[in-house]
Amino acid sequence: MADYHSLSEQLQERIQADRAEHWQNPYAFHDEDIVRRNGDHDKANLWRPAFVRDAEKIMHVPYYNRYSDKTQVFSFYQNDDISRRALHVQLVSRIARNIGSILGLNESLIEAIALGHDIGHTPFGHAGERILNKLYHEHTGRYFNHNVHSVRVLDGIIHRNISLQTLDGILCHNGELELQEYHPCKMSTFVEYDRKVENCYVDEDYIGMLVPCTLEGCVVRICDIIAYLGKDRQDAMRLGALAEKTFTNGVVGASNAEIINNFSVNLIENSYGKPYLKMDGEYFETLRMAKKENYEMIYNNKKLNEIYENQIHPMFYELYEELLQQAKSGDKNSILYRHHISYVNENNYYNSAEYEAYEEQEPNQLVVDYLASVTDDYFIELYKHIYPKGKHEVRYTGYFD
Repeated sequence: MADYHSLSEQLQERIQADRAEHWQNPYAFHDEDIVRRNGDHDKANLWRPAFVRDAEKIMHVPYYNRYSDKTQVFSFYQNDDISRRALHVQLVSRIARNIGSILGLNESLIEAIALGHDIGHTPFGHAGERILNKLYHEHTGRYFNHNVHSVRVLDGIIHRNISLQTLDGILCHNGELELQEYHPCKMSTFVEYDRKVENCYVDEDYIGMLVPCTLEGCVVRICDIIAYLGKDRQDAMRLGALAEKTFTNGVVGASNAEIINNFSVNLIENSYGKPYLKMDGEYFETLRMAKKENYEMIYNNKKLNEIYENQIHPMFYELYEELLQQAKSGDKNSILYRHHISYVNENNYYNSAEYEAYEEQEPNQLVVDYLASVTDDYFIELYKHIYPKGKHEVRYTGYFD
């Protein structure tokens, strides 16, 4: 039987009293403190406040559409009922805004971070990320991580003058690294931010040290985990990959609904009115246990990983090498130029004269940008187009199989 926890009566009464007194959280990030690279543009107004602009900008970045055909966990299934990244970012946004609303945080900043946090993710989920990182590092000595690439999309490819606070929240969202307490770091300039980003490219371990500079960013980071833990289990059971009673219940239960509600309640109970986020030790251990079980039973799925290793990995390798040659040649009739570089240039209308010409950037970076941007289906079609007689093939489990 499902077990849904509730906020303590004492805290509920305190929240209601604070609302009656129009209490404002002193630790929330205020719109007027927003920092942009170009502060003369994107001034807030009544109908488009500061971080509302960021959320809208992100939703109108052309790559936002591609969330809808990027794997969350389960690739190679023709099944409209399993999650893609489009749904995941919406779930993160909704859960984080629920928590942020109760805590009195800036909901528009939360929404902007949540909607943009995976915009740089590769096709084929974390398997695609691992493969692209391996290739990029072999060629350049630098590292690829989807959260770092998400801010590159918004700040280095499709320039939209996104705020420092939104970009930092996206950069630091890494949902693979959980903490019992989240204390925002101090950071207020793009000089500090740019150093943070570069460190992620050159230091493999630096990504594990990232902490957002706002409480709003901290909320999104923990909600990224809350959003996928139970949903991935739900998808696995829907595909028949897991039995209903596979997981340990722990203190929060095992179902998606229990996990979202109970972690949210505990975070609010321990964080209200404080300059940090916290969950009880028992809940934190349950979170770690749940993630461990997801890895053992879902993410390390032998059948899927064999396809990634035997088919997707070599396809990535062949495409990377071919596209790298195209990038180095500068041929404007190449696939890379016609279907990626031209696309970026057409959509990069914001202050484009202030930035280096996109096609003049480092060739490996152009290739990584292209391969990270494509959807699962596009990737497979790109391989077939370039290698019509290629020896690698991926077969999907069909709707009626």
